Amino acid sequence: MRFIISVLLFCILFSCQTSFEEPVISLDGYQIEDGFELELIASEPLLEAPVAMDFDAKGRIWVAQMPGYMNDMQGSDEDKPVGSIKILEDLDNDGVVDRAKIFLDSLVMPRALAHVYGGLLYAEPPFLYFVDIENDKPVNRIVVDSIYAADGNPEHQPNGLLLNIDNWIYNAKSNFRYQRKNGVWKKEPTTFRGQWGISHDNFGRLYYNNNSQQLLGDHVLPNRLIRNKHFTPKAGVNRKLTDDQRVYPLHATAVNRGYAPGVLTADSVLVNTTAAAGLMVYRGGVFPEGYDQNVFVSIPEGNLIKRNILTFTGDSTIAKQAWEGKEFLASTDEGFRPVTLKNGPDGSMYIVDMHRGIIGHHAYLSPYFKKKTEENRLDTLTNFGRILKVKQSGSIVEKIPNFDGLSGTELIEFLKHKNGWIRSRAQHYLIFKEKKEVLSELKDLALNSENELAQIHALNVLEGWDTLDFDFLAKVAKSSSSDAAAHAIVLLEQFATKENWSKALSLFKEIFKRDEVKLDLYISSTLGKWMPYEGKFFFHQAIFILKKYKENPIVQEAMLSSFADGGEELLRGLNFLLVWEDEKIIDRLENTIKNKEQEVVNPIFSRKFLEEDNRTVGGKMYLQICAACHGANGEGIDGLAPPLMNSEHVADAQRLGLIILHGLQGPVSVNGQEYEFNLAMPGLIRNETISDKDIADVMAYVTNAFSDIPTFLNKDEVSKLRAIKPKSGAEYTEQELKEFSKKHGSEKPVLKIF
Repeated sequence: MRFIISVLLFCILFSCQTSFEEPVISLDGYQIEDGFELELIASEPLLEAPVAMDFDAKGRIWVAQMPGYMNDMQGSDEDKPVGSIKILEDLDNDGVVDRAKIFLDSLVMPRALAHVYGGLLYAEPPFLYFVDIENDKPVNRIVVDSIYAADGNPEHQPNGLLLNIDNWIYNAKSNFRYQRKNGVWKKEPTTFRGQWGISHDNFGRLYYNNNSQQLLGDHVLPNRLIRNKHFTPKAGVNRKLTDDQRVYPLHATAVNRGYAPGVLTADSVLVNTTAAAGLMVYRGGVFPEGYDQNVFVSIPEGNLIKRNILTFTGDSTIAKQAWEGKEFLASTDEGFRPVTLKNGPDGSMYIVDMHRGIIGHHAYLSPYFKKKTEENRLDTLTNFGRILKVKQSGSIVEKIPNFDGLSGTELIEFLKHKNGWIRSRAQHYLIFKEKKEVLSELKDLALNSENELAQIHALNVLEGWDTLDFDFLAKVAKSSSSDAAAHAIVLLEQFATKENWSKALSLFKEIFKRDEVKLDLYISSTLGKWMPYEGKFFFHQAIFILKKYKENPIVQEAMLSSFADGGEELLRGLNFLLVWEDEKIIDRLENTIKNKEQEVVNPIFSRKFLEEDNRTVGGKMYLQICAACHGANGEGIDGLAPPLMNSEHVADAQRLGLIILHGLQGPVSVNGQEYEFNLAMPGLIRNETISDKDIADVMAYVTNAFSDIPTFLNKDEVSKLRAIKPKSGAEYTEQELKEFSKKHGSEKPVLKIF
């Protein structure tokens, strides 16, 4: 009888097992480097237009979706609340997502998210929000920043939300960083960086890029070169780490400026990157030897991912493409649009594939690209989205810890982990969970020079707890290798007091004996903080460093940056003593003093770097003022207005300006076809609500969108055209415009190509 009952129970249980239908999508068109495997983790219909992702404490993927972005060539749904943030779940533990749960919906263009402080930080322009999480539901939402992304084109708004080793959250396309301390959110200026995507290495340096430069970065730790508001660094931050922008797609590529010489090969294959996107410093610890801290870069326009190898010197970083003639990952699938790359809790690389036909904003699309898009039917790729994973072939996936349930001692052990994602998450959890019962263990780890990476994380946990002191940091600086010692030197700065100056002087003298440029660099970046206390002694150290590194602009910038407000007298002294040493040093010193006197500051302290360029603004105005007659696509409307697309009247900047200002009466010829209309086009000259800048912006958009030779006039040039009125006093005629162009030589204007 028992046997029968057991069989029945087994049959019941077996029959109740859930069967998960997972999409089968071929990856045959993808070529990946030998020794690696590419796996599909999630796809449509669970996803649509993902742009950003992060992992929660359990290792689940959270995704921000932007389906309102460029679902047609006019960007029609850009302002609609169709975006969302989803939680992706693998219910049967086979490595493929089976369910997507909505965490937040009805969002307008969400663009970034980060799991921090036990909740979710996310960006929905213009706001930066933080919400607590209870049972996978948002609660207690607060506004962290009401102007995080206040204006700008979607291609040019802040994004990233990268939690760095120094416990600050950094962004691309932004000059602000964020942190929550003792329950209070802080926002402060930082270097303006990049366009889309941001990453950091094991030391804490930041990496980013822009459309045409696949890899930029800082040579030094964040904010070390900007403490002096009257000095703007140029050598140590925002540097191009490689001149090599070559890309190697597998097929002919349709890009926005493909008509311009040198953009494509004779076979229509892209030559250099034109839309580089999210990048990642690999810190996973499981890829083969030689891959640690390589930088992988998304090249969505070429349907590929590039690998760069970094080389670190004491004061700078350089990069080199891993190969010539091939890529780490490339595809013949024109829908493959990698936009974000992430280190995963299992050591793999995760790829956010927006999988969308059009990735450039409509304000920038050229007629050439629009035509290619229609020919290739790229505008039909709109309801897709994927997450892919790259892992080493044959590697065993390690179990991902649930950080919510870890003790302080367990978290300390994870600071030693080979996977940088695990280390960084352990650091963050120790801080915000305030596991101070392990303070003694953590200090022991910070002093253990056998594991430099663990030391750096431990030091920054102690900083997050406010439990550091001068003597402890001095001990770390003296006993550790250069990376950990440099962090200790930076953290020592907060203890610059009269009581500690003599100890600091002795420490710096001892460290100088090591003759390591990295340590000298970070001492340089802090000397100005110590000079108010017995400054003459530190003054001699400053002279020693500047003479030693008179050919090193990064060290010089670090020194100048350390002199915050009130340091001009010391700067004058340095200037006097170094007058015969090196002209470049003197120039930097004198410019800093002059800026202080004239109250000139580094632009990051005086303005927001919000980029809503003239084409974006002009595109909005075009839809409001011009599209009703000329059509949103510039093709014109029968019986109402002629086409603008490829019109000779658009290619001539001055002629176009005269038409917009003073109007035009028919007939008018466009591309050899004559158009006659009952009503003349009225000019905008009498509209007092439309400024010269507004007209210049409209022109910038129109010439970019409807001509292959985009040109523009500035507002002053537009203003001059106001006085050049038609002979009739009404609107211009086509003949009169041609005579003007011939007389003023404006039929072939000087082109300013974007």
